[in-house]
Amino acid sequence: MPYAQIAAIEFHLPDQVLANDELADIYSGWTAEAIEQKLGVRTRRIAAEGETSGDLAVRAAEKLFRRIDGLRDQVDFLIFCTQEPDHFLPTTACLMQHRLGLPNSCGAFDFNLGCSGFIYGLSLARGLIETGEARNVLLLTGSTYSKFINPKDRVSRPLFGDGAAATLVRSVDQPSGGGPWIGPFVFGTDGSGGDLLMVPAGGLRMPATAETAIEQTDSKGGVRSKNQLYMHGPGVFSFSVDRVPPLVQELLDKAGLKRDDVDLYVFHQANKFMLERLRKQCGLNADRFMIDMLDRGNTVSSTIPIALVDAQTSGRLNHNARVMLVGFGVGLSWAATLAVLPDGV
Repeated sequence: MPYAQIAAIEFHLPDQVLANDELADIYSGWTAEAIEQKLGVRTRRIAAEGETSGDLAVRAAEKLFRRIDGLRDQVDFLIFCTQEPDHFLPTTACLMQHRLGLPNSCGAFDFNLGCSGFIYGLSLARGLIETGEARNVLLLTGSTYSKFINPKDRVSRPLFGDGAAATLVRSVDQPSGGGPWIGPFVFGTDGSGGDLLMVPAGGLRMPATAETAIEQTDSKGGVRSKNQLYMHGPGVFSFSVDRVPPLVQELLDKAGLKRDDVDLYVFHQANKFMLERLRKQCGLNADRFMIDMLDRGNTVSSTIPIALVDAQTSGRLNHNARVMLVGFGVGLSWAATLAVLPDGV
């Protein structure tokens, strides 16, 4: 039986930098230092006009191809997680197959998820590999939330950054020592909270019109129209602190592990304040917990793979390190898995 392995990860960020100093000039009563202290973000990257999540993901994939000789011709399946496709149709992944020069025998599809998307994508890739349908799966994640954020929205604009990641999930024979591998998984969904993080208009349920483009100001001073991203911060926070600690424990129980059996915990990088709260609620030591958003912000589905790259380069991943990956957010959706990572991911 083949086993799935996270073999390599690369990421790409757009060129434009939005620093806290610029935000402090816009939002009265704010300072750059206060934004960094609360959110854990100093700068974030913003996609250029006409630059899509697909463009960013293609550039991340090209970095993988430059790193791994011959990989381009060996990709059996391309999976793209995004909430901002290039078009309603065709599928952005199909366009990517052509742009990247992948074989015509390569399967390709998009799926629409946000903060939990990387974990879901790993589960799909593992399924393709462990059923023998693919040997090399290219999992791409990309987000350009800035396209939907009103510049005057003081709730969302300081938090989110644009970016993409490319992850190679590869088929391997089961090595000695039980790794590298991916799994088990735990999933969850609560669609009753879908309106806590939403772009209300622009789809078929509520088409964009002149009326939906009218800006409104909320009680927090945030400005947005129905065509733009709305985030109910307190509701998202309550959901996270209620759902994530039981999710972590459920995965540990399912895997037959204790907290100290995991070398590093990599949660979706929502914001520093929330992550510190979750770390303490889960009873995790700071030296085994990743907070990694200082110069990137919340890149939605790409926060976890980007954090894994940073953990590798900073020396926080030992040989055959066992990591827990936890995603949670828009949907409402949550998921978690374990992975043993090879050196040099």
